[in-house]
Amino acid sequence: MAAPRLGRLPNRRDFLRVQAGRRCAMPGFVLQVAPLPADPRVPSAPAIRVGFTVSRKVGNAVTRNRVRRRLREAARQVIPGEARADLDYVLVGRQAAIGRDFADLRRELREALRRLKALDVATP
Repeated sequence: MAAPRLGRLPNRRDFLRVQAGRRCAMPGFVLQVAPLPADPRVPSAPAIRVGFTVSRKVGNAVTRNRVRRRLREAARQVIPGEARADLDYVLVGRQAAIGRDFADLRRELREALRRLKALDVATP
């Protein structure tokens, strides 16, 4: 079976729902997870929905966008192959993500998924 593709969380209501779920803080980001809603408007496409947010405390717009791009790429590489498809995810960028080694970001994302019990059991 092919790995599910990465989708987006479409609106604020979804971000707030995931924010109320479980979270794991890592040096470069905070990973938040919540089960998919039982809402019939949620598409049943095989996409894992991920949202990204970076506070203004992290820096100016250029810095925030760089952090968001780094998190998006780490999620693109890790989440489709290793995360459970029945959860929504939000990555909240932190100041340390700016200068963090990219391999460390990926490793931290895997560790956060493991701590939140969000790893797909079919992943070897």
